[in-house]
Amino acid sequence: MRPLALVLSLAVGLLVGCGPAADDAKPRNDTTLASSAPAKGGAVPSVSSSASPAPTYAVPDDWTEPERWTALPRGQRTDERGSRVGFPHTVEGAAAMAAAANTTRIEGETSTADEQLRIYHSYMGKSDQSPENAKKVEAAAQQTDATILQEMGVSAGQPLPSGAYARAHVVGYKVIKKSDNEVSVWMLGLVVQKNGETKKEESSYTRTLLGVQWQDGDWKMTSDATRRAQQDIAGQAQPPMVAPGDEEFNAGGWTAIREAS
Repeated sequence: MRPLALVLSLAVGLLVGCGPAADDAKPRNDTTLASSAPAKGGAVPSVSSSASPAPTYAVPDDWTEPERWTALPRGQRTDERGSRVGFPHTVEGAAAMAAAANTTRIEGETSTADEQLRIYHSYMGKSDQSPENAKKVEAAAQQTDATILQEMGVSAGQPLPSGAYARAHVVGYKVIKKSDNEVSVWMLGLVVQKNGETKKEESSYTRTLLGVQWQDGDWKMTSDATRRAQQDIAGQAQPPMVAPGDEEFNAGGWTAIREAS
């Protein structure tokens, strides 16, 4: 399920040039591409408001409780593009913005290009925004759209098949470096794709590196901060792409995300 892996942080990856989206485009054995490993038991555990799986979820025999959980804060308002913005000036606020910027829903009439332009305008720093960069983001997203449509068996310009979707959200994060106005973080994403009503949903995990800065009263992704994040992790082992509940999740230093109340 390679195309959907390209969705996460496509905008900042393009502008950095060697950032997370560029890595995600490489063959599946690259260390920063999505893993095809399903969650334990063949299902993805739902993260609830308690420190354990929801009561309706059957816990696999080999479930390992995450050692670190957090309920990330919500943005205080919705902007004109429908994105949650206005995150608190804290490390958790920075992680919450990064998680929001890595959450997409491609279904119905909403395309990858629609979602990436929304993310670009809502969450990218002003220094990275220009008409030329917007065109780069849109062009790359359109290529991803074409590949997803091909996988779903429809031609470019046609609507998605009934019941088809491609969605991505963040299930964990790991802070690399933090200061009052800049945070670098790994984001652990879950991507799912269904090619039609009768098709089986497929899922995989992604690992995305981001640097964010506090600018104009909110957290923003920037290419400068992401480049510094790349320098900070040089030579370090990268955390494994595994589901919450996998014993490697704790060994990798991930923090699981529970739903905010």
